[in-house]
Amino acid sequence: YLKKGMLERLKARPGEADLILTKDIANLSAITDAGLLQPYSSAVIDNNIPAPWRDSKHRWTGLTMRARVIYYSKDRVDPKTLGSYMDLANAEYAKKICIRSGYHNYNVALISAMIAENGEMAAKKWLEGVKKNLARKPQGNDRAQVRAVSAGECDVAIGNTYYMGKMLENPKQRSWAAAVGIFFPDQAGHGTHVNITGGGITKAAKNKKNALKLLEFFTGNLAQTMYSQVNHEYPLKKGIGYSAIVKSFGSGQEGIEKGVFKADSLSMDKIAAERKTALKLLDEVQFDQ
Repeated sequence: YLKKGMLERLKARPGEADLILTKDIANLSAITDAGLLQPYSSAVIDNNIPAPWRDSKHRWTGLTMRARVIYYSKDRVDPKTLGSYMDLANAEYAKKICIRSGYHNYNVALISAMIAENGEMAAKKWLEGVKKNLARKPQGNDRAQVRAVSAGECDVAIGNTYYMGKMLENPKQRSWAAAVGIFFPDQAGHGTHVNITGGGITKAAKNKKNALKLLEFFTGNLAQTMYSQVNHEYPLKKGIGYSAIVKSFGSGQEGIEKGVFKADSLSMDKIAAERKTALKLLDEVQFDQ
């Protein structure tokens, strides 16, 4: 596992790693497209992880899910006024939105999903609208967006669910998280965009058998429970309970109970297929400028 540079490391030093773990579909697709993963055969993984969260050619499997949600100020925003991602391009949000770089993999995946479901032109128009509504240039990480909302720099932001869990457990960041609510967009439409963490066996693996055993372990009850309770992720294996913090997500939103929401069912393969187009649109609208 590396935060940055995994693709380059695998290319430069093949055989160094048998198994890779990474945090989103963008990384998985880039490594897969480079031909650096090999297919596996495992009834254990196939039984534990539903098909939409696995590569159709068995080169990688998802392990956990996180939603890309709208963070909103509990003081200044009524969650009943929120709806879809597309709404964020409307004039009513002028100078009210914060977001990290559009080029970050989390946002690239969201834009890719919007292209797959709404078309390239609609996605570009949305990016232009959101850029116009930004309270500041894209910057920081997801936690920085929560801090900005709590400080009054913006009213809403886009970020991942599990960061809220981490902030609520951090004494220095708890006040930021306490001032912000989580809203799951598009519950009346496609559903909220979700991304995954995942893993795969490298093409140059020297210990394929043990690598597969470890990957299978990550999809089993113990590991999935640890992902859920420790990192406040949504486990992909059915029957695994959510943490108390995750159960609180969306508590101010009608129709959301105990953190359960309608997730977009768009396959990870389709999201990955639009990555290059998403990057092109970001360039065209100069989103980060």
